[in-house]
Amino acid sequence: MNALAARGVTKRYANHTALNQVDITVPEKTIYGLLGPNGAGKTTLIRIINQIINADEGEITLFGERLKPEHIGVIGYLPEERGLYKKLKVGEQLIYFARLKGLNQHDAMAKIKVWLDKFEIKDWWNKKVEDLSKGMAQKVQFISTVMHEPRLIILDEPFSGFDPVNAQLITDEILELKKKGSTIIFSTHRMETVEDLCDHIALINKSKQILEGTKKQVKAQYKSNTFSVSHKGTFSFSDPAFEVIEQRPVEDNFHQSTVKIRSTAGPNQLIQELTKVTEVHAFIEKVPTMSEIFITLVKGESHE
Repeated sequence: MNALAARGVTKRYANHTALNQVDITVPEKTIYGLLGPNGAGKTTLIRIINQIINADEGEITLFGERLKPEHIGVIGYLPEERGLYKKLKVGEQLIYFARLKGLNQHDAMAKIKVWLDKFEIKDWWNKKVEDLSKGMAQKVQFISTVMHEPRLIILDEPFSGFDPVNAQLITDEILELKKKGSTIIFSTHRMETVEDLCDHIALINKSKQILEGTKKQVKAQYKSNTFSVSHKGTFSFSDPAFEVIEQRPVEDNFHQSTVKIRSTAGPNQLIQELTKVTEVHAFIEKVPTMSEIFITLVKGESHE
C-alpha cells in the first residue's frame, strides 16, 4: 500500500502558480525525500497534505483514502517555521501537544518521559522555551511531532539548528521510527542526508515535479557509464567503444584514469580491455551523487 499519493495537485496564488500538476507516490514504511530549491513548491505541497491550505486542482489519498480532516490525527508535522510557545515550560508544552493529538494525560506523560530519557533532557521539564538554545528547542519540537507515533511523519528541514552530534541523534531516531512502521517524508537541502536516509525521492523545481523514483533508479538514470581506474603505467585504447577522458600520475608509476564506455558494451568488456593494456589495481563506476543530480537538473534545467 502507498502511504500517500498526490495526483495532478495544483495551487495558484493570483499570478503565481506554486504547484503545477504535481504527482508523487510515497510507499508505506519508507523514507521519502522531497527535494527542490527555495521557492520550488515543496512547502506548499506539505501544507496541502496537512490541510493547512487547499489545492485548486488534483487529489491526495492517504493510506488508500481520499484526504479528509480525520487524517490529521495520523500525521506528525514538523514545520520549517517552528511553532513552540516561548513562555510555556517544556513539560507543559509537550503535554499540550500530546493531548491535541488524542493522547490521554497518563499516556502522554509516559511517552514524554521516554523521549526525554532518550534525548537525555529530563532536567528540561520546567525550562521555558525562550530559555532554550535553537538546537534544544528543536529537540522539543521533534518530540512533539513524533510522540503520538503517527503513521505518516512530515519533516520540513528537520536538521536546521542541529550540530553534527544532534543531527546524527535525530537521524538515528528517524531510522528507528521507520523500523517501527512509520512512513517519513522530509524536505531538506542537505544532500548528504538524502544519500544516507532516503529510499525514494522526488524533485520539484519551478512548481513542477521533474523527477521521482527510488534512489537507485534515479542514480541509474543519470549515470554516465564512466569509471575510475587505478593502474600502473599509461595506456590508450584502440577500440573506439572505450575512451580515456583523463589520465594523471599519482606516484611510483601509478596513474588514475577516468574511462568512458561509448557503446553498448558493459563493465566486464571494459575490464577485459583494460587488462590487455595495463595492470589494473582498482576499478569503480563513477555513480553521480544526489547533489550532482540536483545541481544538473535545477541549474541546467535539462527537463525543459
